[in-house]
Amino acid sequence: MTHQDSRSREVVKKGISFGACLAMVISFTMWKSVFWAILHGLLGWIYVVYYLIKYV
Repeated sequence: MTHQDSRSREVVKKGISFGACLAMVISFTMWKSVFWAILHGLLGWIYVVYYLIKYV
């Protein structure tokens, strides 16, 4: 594995983590439900994009 591959994996991993966290915050703020926040956190960026299309 090259340094470039290692760096790319690190960036993708952090992006996925950020997407999940953002989805959970948006979901909990909107619905006030831990269940929905966890579910939307698992869906990550899919929920963030859905929220932007639907509500913004």
